[in-house]
Amino acid sequence: MPLLASIPSPSQGVWNLGPIPIRAYALCIVLGVIVAVWIGERRWRARGGAPGTITDLAVWAVPFGLVGGRLYHVITDWQIYFGPDAPKRPIDALFIWEGGLGIWGAIALGALGVWIACRRSGISFTAVADTLAPGVAVAQAIGRWGNYFNQELFGGPTDLPWGLEIEPGRPGTIPGETTYHPAFLYESLWDLALAVVLILAARRFALRHGRVFALYVAGYTLGRFWIEGLRVDPAHHILGLRLNQWTSVVIFLCALAYLWLARKRTDEEPLNGPAGDVGGGDADPAHGRDQADEPELLRDETRDETLDGGPPDGKETATAGAASDAGTAEGEADRR
Repeated sequence: MPLLASIPSPSQGVWNLGPIPIRAYALCIVLGVIVAVWIGERRWRARGGAPGTITDLAVWAVPFGLVGGRLYHVITDWQIYFGPDAPKRPIDALFIWEGGLGIWGAIALGALGVWIACRRSGISFTAVADTLAPGVAVAQAIGRWGNYFNQELFGGPTDLPWGLEIEPGRPGTIPGETTYHPAFLYESLWDLALAVVLILAARRFALRHGRVFALYVAGYTLGRFWIEGLRVDPAHHILGLRLNQWTSVVIFLCALAYLWLARKRTDEEPLNGPAGDVGGGDADPAHGRDQADEPELLRDETRDETLDGGPPDGKETATAGAASDAGTAEGEADRR
């Protein structure tokens, strides 16, 4: 079958601005973080949280996530950096800008950083996780383009029109083959679709208490299992499956278990701590900006006063009425 077209790989992934190298891989990660924070901020305010909270949490999440992502990569691919036949030097394990971030480690330690910040500020970690989930998926979609510039994360050979051109000699390439499945592109598109599903599911089913984040984990691992099976770069295998495929299976089952266990939770999820928010600001008493000001897909329309700790519908009016009557009676007594 003749090759109709292909996706060319970029000729370079680094540009020198004087003595400073500008790396596409790092730019994609930074852009992903910015977009995730922007989406998270708008969703948090629409839910009723104080402006600036997600930005403050990112100060904890990003460094924790970068360390966790690199640790997972180095631990699971230690043979690249250590040993007599390692293609790289041990010091190269620190060169994060050259590629190599394990999403499992990034999410795990990034979540730890957010949890610490939430504990310090007195706001709900599960509410934050649900708010951030769609933005995290979009950030991953953007970050995967860093793999494109590094000519990594590709699948087996293909003659499909969207086959990705890879330079011969790259890890995983096959002599005589020039185009491969663009696994990075498949995952990027999967992540974007997942972000839309998360937003729609949160609005349709009023998911709370970490269930949106659990749905993100389940959806991502489902796609990752398939995409990981396409890859041909060297990896550890257990019973015929790549290590990351087994990791996907375990985490997918854990996400399903959490969705089931948290299905009936109705306890309060405080959105603003004693100081108002992580940055010490004050929350809008009307639960932040009006949701009509938010873009349609970024709104979090699952807000329910009962779940946020307020009185159920009807009780608030009755309580206010009783307080008003009591105040009237007290005023009459004073006048007497």
